[in-house]
Amino acid sequence: MSKARAFFQLLKFRLALTVAFSSAIGYLLGAHELNWGRAALVMLGGLAVTGSANTINQIFEIDLDKMMKRTAQRPLPLGILSIREAWVFVAVLGVAGLSLLAYFFNPVAAALSLISLILYGFIYTPLKTISPICVAVGAIPGGMPPLIGWVAATGFLGLEGWILFGIQFMWQFPHFWAIAWVLDDDYKKAGFKMLPTPGKKDLRTAFQIMTYTLVLIPLSLLPFYFGMTSTTYPMVAAICGVLFLMQTFYLMRTISKKAAMSIMFGSFLYLPIVQIALVLDKI
Repeated sequence: MSKARAFFQLLKFRLALTVAFSSAIGYLLGAHELNWGRAALVMLGGLAVTGSANTINQIFEIDLDKMMKRTAQRPLPLGILSIREAWVFVAVLGVAGLSLLAYFFNPVAAALSLISLILYGFIYTPLKTISPICVAVGAIPGGMPPLIGWVAATGFLGLEGWILFGIQFMWQFPHFWAIAWVLDDDYKKAGFKMLPTPGKKDLRTAFQIMTYTLVLIPLSLLPFYFGMTSTTYPMVAAICGVLFLMQTFYLMRTISKKAAMSIMFGSFLYLPIVQIALVLDKI
C-alpha cells in the first residue's frame, strides 16, 4: 500500500462524505438561494474536519485496532504510516477545514466544527472503552453537521438549525447500536462498550433501539410544523420513519444479527432520503 493511499484511508472517506453531505444539506436549507458551489465548499470543509477527527480516533485506537479483524489492516496498525505522520495529517486537515469554513462562511460555523472535532476525537474516542454513555456523547458531534451547514448559510444558531441537529442526533442511537450489535464480537476484543447497559444483545437493547426510532418519527415532522417545508416532506419522513420502526420490531421479535444488520442498512438509507426530501420540498 502506498503512503498516498494510506493517508486516504485515514480519512474514512465514506463516513466523512456522509457527514459532509449532511452539512451541505443544512447549508441548502438555510440559504436563500440554492447555491451548489457554496454547498460544495461546505462539504469540502466538513470533509476535511471530519477526516481530521477520524484520524485522531485511529491514532488513539491503534493498539485496539490491531485486536479487531475489521480494523487490523488499517494504515497505523500495519505501520505504513507513523503516529507522527498521522498527527501532521490531523493538523493539516483540521486547519484547512476550519479555515475554509471561517473564511468563506463565518466563525460560528468554524467554532461549531472545532467543538465537534474535539468531542469526537478527544472525548467520545476514549469513552468507548469506559462506558456505553459514549454513544450519547458521540451523537453530539454526529448530529452537528446539518446545524453547522445551517449556520454557515445564516450566520446564527436558529431554531431550524437545532431541529436539523435533533433529527440527526436521535438517528445516531439506532444507527450506532445496530452497528454495535452486528460487530459485537469484534468490539469485545477491543473492550468497546457500545451497546446500552448492561451491554447485551437482548430484548432490553432491542427495546431501546425501538424507543429511539419511535421518537425519531415526531422529531422528523418538526420541519413541517415550523414551516420549513411543504406537505410532501412530512409524508416521506413519516413513511421512512414507520419502515425504520418496523425493522426494530423485527429485531425485538428475533433478537438476531440479521435483524440488526437490517436496521444498520436501513439507517444508512433513512437519513439521506429524509434529508434530500427536506431540500426538495423546502419552502
